[in-house]
Amino acid sequence: MRDLAFVAFLFAFIGVGFRKPFLFVLCFCYIDIVAPQRLSYFLINSIPISLIVFILAIIGWLAFDDKRDTRWSGRQTLMLILLFYCWMTTMGADFPVEALDKWGWVWKALVWAIFLPLTLRTKLRIESLLLFMLLSAATIAIAGGIKTAAGGGGYGELQLLLSENYGLYEGSTMSTVAVSIIPAILWFRRHGTVFPPDWRVSLFCFALCFACMLLPVGTQARTGLICLGVLALLSLRAVKHRLLYIMGAVLLVAAAIPFLPQSYTQRMETLQDYRTDQSASTRVAVWAWTWDYAKDHPFGGGFEAYMQNRLRVETTGSNADAGRPGAGDPVIHDEQSRAYHSAYFEMLGEQGYPGTLLWLLLHITGIVQMERLRRRYLKTRRAEEQWIAPLATALQHGHIVYMVGSLFVGIAFQPFIYMMLALEIGLSTYCRRREQESGRNWMRPRAQGFAA
Repeated sequence: MRDLAFVAFLFAFIGVGFRKPFLFVLCFCYIDIVAPQRLSYFLINSIPISLIVFILAIIGWLAFDDKRDTRWSGRQTLMLILLFYCWMTTMGADFPVEALDKWGWVWKALVWAIFLPLTLRTKLRIESLLLFMLLSAATIAIAGGIKTAAGGGGYGELQLLLSENYGLYEGSTMSTVAVSIIPAILWFRRHGTVFPPDWRVSLFCFALCFACMLLPVGTQARTGLICLGVLALLSLRAVKHRLLYIMGAVLLVAAAIPFLPQSYTQRMETLQDYRTDQSASTRVAVWAWTWDYAKDHPFGGGFEAYMQNRLRVETTGSNADAGRPGAGDPVIHDEQSRAYHSAYFEMLGEQGYPGTLLWLLLHITGIVQMERLRRRYLKTRRAEEQWIAPLATALQHGHIVYMVGSLFVGIAFQPFIYMMLALEIGLSTYCRRREQESGRNWMRPRAQGFAA
């Protein structure tokens, strides 16, 4: 029955796409995030549905879309260079077979992110893409939130629709993404036009934000807790009554602590001293190994280069076990082929110093560009422009949350994040084109339309 629902929805979506080719773009984003072919039992799991819609989206744009408003961005050039560099490191990878397997989806994520801004010519398209991204992620977040609220969860135990760690279905990855999309969800509550803001939209947005905040508890991902803290700090500059916001946040945390499961609080306590936890200690050891590896291999070892690491990790007894004889004695663990668990070290080990610099430059310029848009349109008097600054702020805050969360999760090439990058590029090129068409200088600070 579930397979029939997936097939009916996808075929209806694709069918409408032949009349409105931009819907192929939205359909591919849905497939890439939700992965219905992996949720299916037999009807569509043997069909390359992702590749088919990928090709239809590009052909639809080439054949039918208006190219007059298309603009190219410097960040698209950066992604193009990064794509070429990743291809070169793949050709000379330490583990050629495994590297080609990862390259099989990385190139698609990068090509899609390069292509996507070319299609975002209007506000409606920008909003529609963001809406489909959020609703696709909500499919996973709502399921995880319901299971957490019902008493389920646990590190590595909470199943987010799919029983394998694929894409956003991995706990730490989804926790990071769930927190990063909260600002964009709240943007729809005030500025959305596909679903005009009313009490029903507000209720859904608040409920979805609550589900997103429950995910770090259900997955017991320490990364999610850190991301929530970062988002709370970033939100300070967007709220009007900061003192009330701080007091409310403190009261909310204090009220929530007694209801948190003991396993969650015990896991969060390992943030104080990583040496008491084998997982955290292993991550630090992998980072040290990667740092030394990059010194000898400055251009990286290609995808999956971590498979050659051999580690000896020492952990100490936790405070909870201090009453037991010998609980504080160090324990030695021999580890091998342990993943990076950090996007920064993932880039350093696989793509070396040049790839890491390209990756950092790509993300930093995106954050800076969103800050520039935010300041440029923050006090605009034009009604048709009042959505721009809040959206730039939401995307920037989500981007910063991702950059912090990726310190502890190996998501350097997570497709969802590259879709957010494409949205930022699309928003920037849209604003630049509008200003150029109206005769305003994009490079100078705006004077017209600002409050005195």
